[in-house]
Parts: sequence; C-alpha cells; structure tokens
Amino acid sequence: MDVSFLGGPRPQRGVGVVAPFDFALDRELWRWVPDDVSLHLTRTPFVPVEVSLDLARLVSEHETLGEAVRALTAVSPEVVAYACTSGSFVDGLAGERAMCAAMTMAGELPALTTSGALLEALAELGARRVALVTPYTVSVTRALEEYVAQAGARVTGCAYMGLTRHIWRVPYRDVVGMARRAARPGTADALFLSCTNLPTYDVIPQLEAELRMPVISANQVTMWAALRRLGTRAVGPYQALLDDAARVRPALPEEQQEGWT
Repeated sequence: MDVSFLGGPRPQRGVGVVAPFDFALDRELWRWVPDDVSLHLTRTPFVPVEVSLDLARLVSEHETLGEAVRALTAVSPEVVAYACTSGSFVDGLAGERAMCAAMTMAGELPALTTSGALLEALAELGARRVALVTPYTVSVTRALEEYVAQAGARVTGCAYMGLTRHIWRVPYRDVVGMARRAARPGTADALFLSCTNLPTYDVIPQLEAELRMPVISANQVTMWAALRRLGTRAVGPYQALLDDAARVRPALPEEQQEGWT
C-alpha cells in the first residue's frame, strides 16, 4: 500500500508534565489536549510515604524537579507543568513561585504548577469566593485553604475525604457528593476540585449545571494553563473555564432554588 501521499504525521507541539510517582490519571490529562499537542510525562522517584504534607514536600523538592525537567528537555517541550496540587501549595505562594523558578532554570523554558494554575483560573473567572473539595486529610486541606487565602480569595465552604492513598479510585458519585456538601448556589463564585489524582473530567459539566457556578479541577486548570502558554485552548464539553458561553450562568438566590435535588 502506497502511503506516500499522506506526507507523514502532523507536526506536534509538546507539553512536558512532571507528576508525582503515584499519579494514575494520565488518560484524564489527555482528554483536555487538542490533537496537535502531545504530552510528555515523567514521574518523581518513589518514596514510601502516604499522602500527607510530608509527601507533598518530598515530591516537590527543587532537586527532584530539576532532574525531571532536564529529562523532559530531551523531547523539546515548549512548556513544562508540575501536575500536583498539594506539592505546589504546601509552602504557600512563595514556595510555588520558587518551584516555577527552579523548573525554568533547569529547562530554560516556561514552567507552571497546578496550584499556580488554580490562581490563574480564579482570576480568569473573576472568582473571589471559592468552595473546595479535596480527597486529603484535614492537615493537607487546611494548607490548601491557607494558600487560597494568601492569594486573596475567601473560602466559603470545604469538604474533604481524609484519604492517604489510592485517590484515583474515588468514584464520580463521591466527588459529586462532596461538591454538594461544599458549595450551594449563591455562596461561592467557583468550586475547586483539588488533587490531580482525583477523577473529575466527566463531572464538571454536571456540577456546573446543578450548582450554577464554574467548577474547576486540578487537572483541568493544569492543562488549561499549559496550553494557554502555547497560545492554544484546552478542549472539553461545555466547561466554564474553557468555554466563554458556559460562563453566563448567574447563581440563583436561595428562594429560587426550591425543587433542586
């Protein structure tokens, strides 16, 4: 069969992704990526520690990040993203900025983190009040609340699961249940589903329709911010962060919410 007329594969632009060793949702990241962009993933070295503040610090050490970024430069990505929420908020705003600087220095290319992308997304949506859902323990959740507060946003509600392992196994129904606990319409400008290991892609449109507010997730904001650095857009089914038309959905007053389930 003569395939010479095809002219070879389409040119691809690359996004380098540094993920924690236990990251299990590679496929979810790809769902936000357009066809002309490739993801190049690498992982931090394994450490026998459960999900905790200690683990967040171990998987975000500058030396570890530098080695991962240098490995990714072999395939020439145009931007590199650190795909871990807790690892990038654990030392606050200053810690997140230092991580970006360390990655940029190691690879001589633009760098971002999930927690930094979260703040970009909140600014993009004009969200000053945010509700949080996390799979974390109380101590890790409190660190996220402090990070968001440092950035000038007000946490209006929070629900957490208390998990220390196997976060990627949480079913969508549990994510939806926690979201309903954390946010009621009219109480927040946006809801954030934290942790890149928490499955979220398919529940975002459902929750936005039900809660009448933008719903953003760790993997979504990471891909959105990385692709924006490339001058292109993330893809997704009617998600407020990605689709301007989906943002025109004002919250209803409490007295108009009767009949909701």
